[in-house]
Amino acid sequence: MNVPRLPAGEPHETSVLEVMHSLGYSDKDTFDIEPRVDIGRVSIVHGAHCEVIWSDHTGTEQTSDCRLSPSPAQRPVAGDWVRLSDGKITHVMTRRSALQRPDPNGRDVQVLAANLDLVLLVVPINRGLNVRMLERFAIMAWESGAQPFVVLTKSDAARNIAALMQETALAVPGVEILTTSSESGEGIEHLRALLHEGVTAVMLGASGAGKTSLLNALEGSAEVTRSVTRSGEGRHATTTRKLYRLNAGGVLLDIPGIRLLDLLVGQEGVNETFADIGELAVNCRFRDCAHNGDLGCAVEAAVVSGALARRRLENWRAVQSELTHQEHRRSPEEMARGRRSRPAPTADDRNRDD
Repeated sequence: MNVPRLPAGEPHETSVLEVMHSLGYSDKDTFDIEPRVDIGRVSIVHGAHCEVIWSDHTGTEQTSDCRLSPSPAQRPVAGDWVRLSDGKITHVMTRRSALQRPDPNGRDVQVLAANLDLVLLVVPINRGLNVRMLERFAIMAWESGAQPFVVLTKSDAARNIAALMQETALAVPGVEILTTSSESGEGIEHLRALLHEGVTAVMLGASGAGKTSLLNALEGSAEVTRSVTRSGEGRHATTTRKLYRLNAGGVLLDIPGIRLLDLLVGQEGVNETFADIGELAVNCRFRDCAHNGDLGCAVEAAVVSGALARRRLENWRAVQSELTHQEHRRSPEEMARGRRSRPAPTADDRNRDD
């Protein structure tokens, strides 16, 4: 890859910066590059090891295979900037953004990728639009601290794209939308232009969304893909979190496809994704209106008048319920309180379960 030259300086410093910039380093990163200090970026995480690309003080690019720390708090992920000594990670730099999902233990969160500028919400439209999935991806993206951007894939096999675009815009107000096709090349140049030097992006989508095919179209590469099943659900070979340095100058992180159950819901992300409901709620009679039968609810009034889609409010309620559930799962005291407040089953209940 040809890395753009930087302003002249000491030869070894310029070379170090060239390597760092090719890895996505920009003025948004809060750490400084110090002489004789080896700093690199995690490119792949696999099992108990990760691969780090870095530059020594002469500007020579190096790659080290590093063992991960047993402590989750000190464990780097793809996209992390790290300090090294003798090829070993000694420090993980403070993250400026992080894409997360619930940990399987139900209490903690798992970081998927770090130091992002752009979260590409990759959603296929060849079989219609999964609005629920798109909304939850948007919540996850807003929570990361990066900018969400919707990439609708497989447009060559979709019908009524204008209606799908309108439906997408209603689901993620204020977020830019791009339709693409890895087959016809539609939208690929536009997407490539977004991924210029200094931009770190991640593709967030379910298995079969077309993320690997999108990467192939962007780079003219041939990443291994698996065939599409009879149900139409494509599966790709992304099993690790991997960093790609793109010909356009930016950096792209590819992570395994995730399910709706993997998504982490946060109030800030909910507020951004459902900004239209938030704007209506300003006119509710009560500040703590739950938009569920409350007196003087402006949101429900908008549903009645047709200004707000009923499904939109129902999805908001479902997400709020999920948010409450996740908060309780992370708090043993709340879980215990919920169990204590749950009424004991009656004989009728038991008979009904049978």
